[in-house]
Amino acid sequence: MASGPTHDRQRIHELVDRLAPSQVQAVRGLLQVMLDPVSSAIANAPVDEEPLTAEDAQALGEAREWLKHNSPIPHEQVLAELGITQEEIAYR
Repeated sequence: MASGPTHDRQRIHELVDRLAPSQVQAVRGLLQVMLDPVSSAIANAPVDEEPLTAEDAQALGEAREWLKHNSPIPHEQVLAELGITQEEIAYR
């Protein structure tokens, strides 16, 4: 069986041709993230091991308590209130 970059690309094209439209969109998004240098840097960044400050721990506790009694605000609503679209932040 043939192998190598050319064969791999051809095989990938064949597989993509068999996908449903929604799956093609998902693969496109994945490829965009893989090729985006910022996304790559974030994915490869070391885990932040800095301990929480007392102030941070208190803020997290307050947020968790708030969520016990309130519904979270949908991302789309936050964007709308800020006058930003998902497309504007997706490619930054």
